[in-house]
Amino acid sequence: MAIHPIDTDTSAHKKLAHDLFESPDFYGIDDLLTEEHKLIRSSIRSFVKKEISPIIEDYAQRAEFPAYLVKKFGEIGAFGPTIPEEYGGGGLDYIAYGLIMQEIERGDSGMRSTASVQGSLVMYPIYAFGSEEQKRKYLPKLASGEWLGCFGLTEPDYGSNPAGMVTTIKEEGDYYLLNGSKMWISNSPMADVAVVWAKNEAGRIKGVIVERGMEGFSTPEIHNKWSLRASCTGELVFDNVKVPKANLLPNIDGLKGPLKCLDSARYGISWGALGAAMDCYDSAKRYALERIQFDKPIASFQLIQKKLAEMLTEITKAQLLCWRLGVLKNEGKATTAQISLAKRNNVEMALNIAREARQIHGGMGITGEYSIMRHMMNLESVVTYEGTHDIHLLILGNEITGISAFK
Repeated sequence: MAIHPIDTDTSAHKKLAHDLFESPDFYGIDDLLTEEHKLIRSSIRSFVKKEISPIIEDYAQRAEFPAYLVKKFGEIGAFGPTIPEEYGGGGLDYIAYGLIMQEIERGDSGMRSTASVQGSLVMYPIYAFGSEEQKRKYLPKLASGEWLGCFGLTEPDYGSNPAGMVTTIKEEGDYYLLNGSKMWISNSPMADVAVVWAKNEAGRIKGVIVERGMEGFSTPEIHNKWSLRASCTGELVFDNVKVPKANLLPNIDGLKGPLKCLDSARYGISWGALGAAMDCYDSAKRYALERIQFDKPIASFQLIQKKLAEMLTEITKAQLLCWRLGVLKNEGKATTAQISLAKRNNVEMALNIAREARQIHGGMGITGEYSIMRHMMNLESVVTYEGTHDIHLLILGNEITGISAFK
């Protein structure tokens, strides 16, 4: 059954339906952006205000994925914006990509997950590690939103330690036999293709492209989530799936393949979390100026001003962090540890701002009339996925000391 937008312009959702968001820019970071960057950001911001803000609360309340947005994301260029135009991508730089993720997550983390999985975890590995035939077959349809993709790395028993995976591929004539399962996979219940990482007979990790409809391949949905409720999340189950040899990613070997994908995705998360923080701050500031207590706006009280000042300070620091990391990405210099620092810092910052914003909103902060509680719940997933808060701490620790704390 087709899913269509629903009218949410009711008193219960008037705040979100009339999205008045204004972006903070206390240090004039716009001066560091090109006109193209600002135009792209403006376009995506308008899209979020028109297409996501009015409907997202109802979809989140119903724990339903607004599937009709997938093609709209493709139309605005949110899928694979850094992929070359010849393959359907936008041919944009990494600051543009970051700004797109920032604006989409300002609307909802689950919507940003949909876009960043498609671009960083599905299109990127096919572009970076795939054959020319694979690129031309898959990338244009993924870029347009005709196909939705997912990324299979995490397993029920192997999350922070992906090298321990037990999913296997075994060579059988002109195909590989794929067996195992993956867990906590964004987009999986609706995905047309999955980039899956598995061990071969020699114990080496390889990437394969699995297509919807292959016998023995199923994608059970995970229900009862309190976080990313508007995102579809599920498993990938492989029961003697015959994967053609042409679907093996030929230009990568070992764990470095999926880890390079995660670097790209974590970079996008650092920008996305900033967007969620900016939305919470903007809502808190607006509410504090409107809410009257003791015959004056609560914004006039010192403790409220303290909260707002600290929010703006942390957002400004994160904006500078993202911009500098974007420059390093464009120059091909950004390291895994630098990306880990930004992902870890910015998600923690966003969670703290969401919690402070919730307090400024008082009781209204727990209602769907404002985005605060939804952001807070979503960020509880973002702080865990694609490297937990503590794992990123240890990645940095390893970089600082030269000693791995994982083993």
